[in-house]
Amino acid sequence: MSCNLEGKKNYLDTKKEDHKYIYCLIELGKKENFGPLGIGGKGDELYTVFYKDIAALISDSPLTEYLPSREHYLAHEKAIERVINQFTVLPVRFGTVAKSEQEITGMIEREYDRFCPLFRKFEGKNELGLKAFFKKENIYEIILERNDEIKNLKDRIAKMPAKESYHYKIKIGEMVVNALEEEKERCKEEILKTISPWVVEVKTNDNYGDKMVLNSAFLVDQENEEMLDQTIKSLDETWGEQIIFKYTGPFPPFNFINLTIKI
Repeated sequence: MSCNLEGKKNYLDTKKEDHKYIYCLIELGKKENFGPLGIGGKGDELYTVFYKDIAALISDSPLTEYLPSREHYLAHEKAIERVINQFTVLPVRFGTVAKSEQEITGMIEREYDRFCPLFRKFEGKNELGLKAFFKKENIYEIILERNDEIKNLKDRIAKMPAKESYHYKIKIGEMVVNALEEEKERCKEEILKTISPWVVEVKTNDNYGDKMVLNSAFLVDQENEEMLDQTIKSLDETWGEQIIFKYTGPFPPFNFINLTIKI
């Protein structure tokens, strides 16, 4: 995401006010500190405020609209990752700022009955990510091997004069693009089918680049993570000559919940 910052005021340089930035909700019925990881790079302490057994992880903040920069996003995510190994986490939408601790505890009290079922839904689960890419040097060879129509047309135009072959070359280009998309879909379906026994929920995001086959996130029970790891390893052994896999995590469930809190 890009932003035009020319002429914009850098709000984070303004005088610090006693407002609170909210990162996530966790199940905790007490105040606790989690280190100087607050957004803005000023060493603000992460700590919790709570109502009953639900707490918000917060830090001090000026009253500002946080620019959607890589620095700010990473600070937001790093704060949430600080507590993922200890608690079930409900991530809160980036840039959520409250006026006071009292406003946050009041919000938790109002929304308590909405939050409790969400904690049960994500309890004992993590997000894992899987991206898959065709190997550039191999995919077109594979398409030619599997598509007799493209192969035969390519052989025919090799014997034609350049002027006569021009339109056929365009046609071959279109056929290759279509064949590539069909191969992507076939591989994507097989990969997801292989993984499906070990995941609770799948989120498929948009691909980027013409070689990307799959851009996905999985919600996984922690007890099934080892089996999913082995399944991904097996996929790599099976598809390794054709596809590169990038397997990451565990993460908080960013792709499966992004709480919008009314402050």
